[in-house]
Amino acid sequence: MSIVIWIGRLPHQRWPWLTMAAVALALELIALYFQHGLKLDPCELCIYERCAMLGLMLAGLVGAIAPTSLLLRLGAFGLWLASSVWGLWLSWGHLMLQLNPPLIPTCASSPEFPAWLPLNQWLPWMFEAYGVCEESSWALAGLSMVQWLVVVFSISLLVAATVIGCQLLCWLNRGRPVAS
Repeated sequence: MSIVIWIGRLPHQRWPWLTMAAVALALELIALYFQHGLKLDPCELCIYERCAMLGLMLAGLVGAIAPTSLLLRLGAFGLWLASSVWGLWLSWGHLMLQLNPPLIPTCASSPEFPAWLPLNQWLPWMFEAYGVCEESSWALAGLSMVQWLVVVFSISLLVAATVIGCQLLCWLNRGRPVAS
């Protein structure tokens, strides 16, 4: 079996979707540990990046509900792509803000959620921002938290594009051998 077919079949199984949800949940729990355990206050952009990560977790859960359902799989793919692109866009902008800080801080003191979904009021322990966007107070292997988010969202987008591309190749070939 070619690698294209193998990758193309992954979304039809539950375990890859659950793995994606579990990885996103682990990253959310790590963020909460940084916030509450290490007392690193999240900024407005951190909260939005957290929402993008929750989108990845939700995409994994939607895909895992019924991986053989084309409708749910398409919804999961759409959420996966949207969350990856949004998270990468946010984290890249956040990184540029940290590398080239303005003279006056640009972060809002509180994230702006729609009136019908005031997450920062419903769950302030998770969605309220107290930090400053331009600050970077943690690093691992020489990369800041925001740089790690750029890496994570980039990988997520690359994997999504690969899986969707393999799905399309398999669908276009409809059972004919796909070159590996």
